[in-house]
Amino acid sequence: MDLLLAINHAVALLPALLMLGAAWTPRVFRTSTIARWQGFNRLAVLALVFAAISLGLELIVARMPGHPAFGGGHAWFAPNLFGCWVSLLVQFLGTVIGVYSMRHLRGEHRQGTYIASLAVVLASVHFLLLANHWVTLIGAWMAIGFGMQRLLTFYPERGFAQLAAHKKRIADRLADLLLIVAAVLAWRTVGSGSLSVLMAQVAAGVRAPELSASATLLALAVILRTALLPVHGWLIQVMEAPTPVSALLHAGVVNLGGYVLVFFAPLLGVSDVAHWCLVVIGLVSTVLGGTVMITRVSLKVHLAWSTLSQMGFMLMECGLGLYQLAALHLLGHSLYKAHSFLAASSAVRNTRILRLHEDGHNGRLSLLWAPLLGYAVVWCGQHLLADLAWPWWWSAILALAWGPLLWLPGRQRGWHALTGLAMVVGFTVAAFVVEYLPLGAGFAPFAAAGPLAFAGMAFMYAGFVALQWWPQGFVGLRQWIYAGFYLDELYTVLVLRLWPQHEAGSAGSRFPTTQSVPARDE
Repeated sequence: MDLLLAINHAVALLPALLMLGAAWTPRVFRTSTIARWQGFNRLAVLALVFAAISLGLELIVARMPGHPAFGGGHAWFAPNLFGCWVSLLVQFLGTVIGVYSMRHLRGEHRQGTYIASLAVVLASVHFLLLANHWVTLIGAWMAIGFGMQRLLTFYPERGFAQLAAHKKRIADRLADLLLIVAAVLAWRTVGSGSLSVLMAQVAAGVRAPELSASATLLALAVILRTALLPVHGWLIQVMEAPTPVSALLHAGVVNLGGYVLVFFAPLLGVSDVAHWCLVVIGLVSTVLGGTVMITRVSLKVHLAWSTLSQMGFMLMECGLGLYQLAALHLLGHSLYKAHSFLAASSAVRNTRILRLHEDGHNGRLSLLWAPLLGYAVVWCGQHLLADLAWPWWWSAILALAWGPLLWLPGRQRGWHALTGLAMVVGFTVAAFVVEYLPLGAGFAPFAAAGPLAFAGMAFMYAGFVALQWWPQGFVGLRQWIYAGFYLDELYTVLVLRLWPQHEAGSAGSRFPTTQSVPARDE
């Protein structure tokens, strides 16, 4: 068993090391741009193979008798089951994005910098997923931020790209500070910086005010890193970056906060405050993102607001203690969002085809009975497919979330009804089956916040229904909704006051003025 564990640890590190090699090889061997891309893509495919092997080994190790729940001991890096799943996912996305970028950026300057930055981000993500010590966790997350900064400012002449990177930098440094304080508190309490030791002691029943404070600070750091309210604006404005950068950011970087919360689930369990922070901020972000999203025309901006809503929902799931569903949500959303960004160029053609087949208006009655039918499907699944006692409020939240899938347009109602019902049934089965999948995530419902989460989702659904029934009644609010209620403008003004343009380095002179900041479909 010791030999297998050693092999598993070594193989798990190979994707990160290969991506580091992809970052530094072009600097050592001066070659053409095409040769650099070919070298990166070959190493990315090799890293993908080792990521798959690592997942297979971890699945074997996790089933071996005597394997501790929190392995790794005092090692700085140690694989874990959910981390291996995310590692395989991110490396797959990184490989696809590399091939896409090679064509998308043809003829652009600074492609060497782009390749190196992309490789550094992927390597840092792998290190983060393997981190078994506070130092390696914080260091890897900081490295991801630095690499993304270079990718987001690939076009340095674009003012909104510079402003978004500037605002992200401020949020990242605040998150780093919170994470460092959380690490110090936990380290002093358990006497070790090892995350395995921390989790083992928490699981053994160790409780202290310092651990509760550490969990709360960790939750706040994740909120900042995941671009939830009130620091969400930069996530929308990075649409000025190349499309593959947007795909990487939305599908493989922003959602790392969800992984961190799933990994630290035992620590979060000692702090009710941490749970409330995740539920409240996640819920508000979900409602805001979902509401603003429906007013946007630009596909990439529409997808950005969708990411805000989805990340808010994922963190709300973690705050509610539904870590298994959050893990499944993370994996599914990453694949969906990467495909959506990389396929954005076909949006016009797809929209024209869609408008040829439907009139764009949903039947009013379907808006009302859709959540009822969704709840009936969830109830049947709960009683027929699983013995998991879900709280009533979570079944109701899922019914509201899946309600729009059952809305019926004015034409082809039969086809849409069958398709929507099939999707709802499929999602319901997946939600129950995830309990039996080896994802490495737990299930510990935080019942106190459940009714609040349900009330917030019901409020958002009621708003969507009202907008469909009486669109003329919301004309006065449209500008406010379109601009995200100007919350980002407040954050932008505050950021530029704390770190004025002339102090932000060479990019400062290229910032747009605050009068030009209001949200728009760039």
